[in-house]
Amino acid sequence: MADFSFLAEAAHESAGHAEEPTALFLSPGGWVAASMLAVVALMIYLKVPSLVAGALDKKIDGIRAQLAEASRLRAEAEALRAEYAEKIANAESHAAAMIDHARIEADQIVAKAEADSAAMIARRQKMAEDKIAAAERGALEELRAKAATAAAAAARGLIAEQHGAAADGKLVDEAIARI
Repeated sequence: MADFSFLAEAAHESAGHAEEPTALFLSPGGWVAASMLAVVALMIYLKVPSLVAGALDKKIDGIRAQLAEASRLRAEAEALRAEYAEKIANAESHAAAMIDHARIEADQIVAKAEADSAAMIARRQKMAEDKIAAAERGALEELRAKAATAAAAAARGLIAEQHGAAADGKLVDEAIARI
């Protein structure tokens, strides 16, 4: 491998002997520093730092407002979630209560229907018994009427056979005497 260290030494020696150029008594580094000072002074004169700070403050305020809005929206969302969870729990308990109430009502309706049907059967049985009793009374009255008619006819026949005009006259006289 070749040793090129002599080139680096030669460049170093030549650099140490040459003078830097100057303009208006400033070296290139001085001009860079002066330019920087001028730019900084111009920025301060034009109030660039306050403008930048104001813009940053506005941006920070905007971000804070967005964060506050996000926090508020999150709180609202959590409140809505809790509210709907409560509504669901209430709805489930309400549905269970409705089912229990419906069962109780159904049992009451069945019991009432059984009681009503028993009462209706008893009423119809009573009505049938009353009709039978009325029919029996009607048959008895008819039978009595026929018996009375038959007895009257038989009595007429007997009286007509055994009673004559003389017996009738005697009966009429006795009836008149009693009056």
